[in-house]
Amino acid sequence: MDPAPHTDSLASLFLHVRVLLGMVVGLGLTHLIRHFARIIDRPVRERAYWVHLVWAVSMFLYLLHFWWWEFRLSGTVHWTFMLYLYVALYALLLYLLCAIIFPDSLEGYAGYEDYFYSRRKWFFGLLGLAYVVDLGDTWIKGQEYFGSFGPELELRSLAYVVLCLVAIATPNRRFHAAFAVVGLLYQMSWIIRQFETL
Repeated sequence: MDPAPHTDSLASLFLHVRVLLGMVVGLGLTHLIRHFARIIDRPVRERAYWVHLVWAVSMFLYLLHFWWWEFRLSGTVHWTFMLYLYVALYALLLYLLCAIIFPDSLEGYAGYEDYFYSRRKWFFGLLGLAYVVDLGDTWIKGQEYFGSFGPELELRSLAYVVLCLVAIATPNRRFHAAFAVVGLLYQMSWIIRQFETL
């Protein structure tokens, strides 16, 4: 049986994993920033919609947060291919959300409002899935780490999943506006309270 990996080799292994995660996160951030710039450059042609923009900002923050908290995987887990695949697929799920929130073309749509509501089932379906996957991602960091959040972590994920299901079912503009604003404010609160420092 092979001896347990040395701390230095664990660090280099995690660096190897972070390179892939960094590439995926970087692509997602680039995609979002490129489309924010397009809206600024062509405001009349792009026809921005504020609820859509709030979700785009929320995804930007989610990606930064993901990159920040994944550092806690350094030296805390025993890496296997399945764990690597799980974390990589989580990062790819976030990239897919960024690709859906900002399409390459608005051809066939009156603007971002029309696009957002026509693609809400995909966006909120994947967003709800991301919060389920996040629970697993937190769990793999250890039971003690998972328990350190208390019941808020599980309640937060459940609330997001339920609200995403409602968002899939209804095109009600008031609901979507409230969900976008409250979701972003809560997301910022969560990051400040739980992840200000590593």
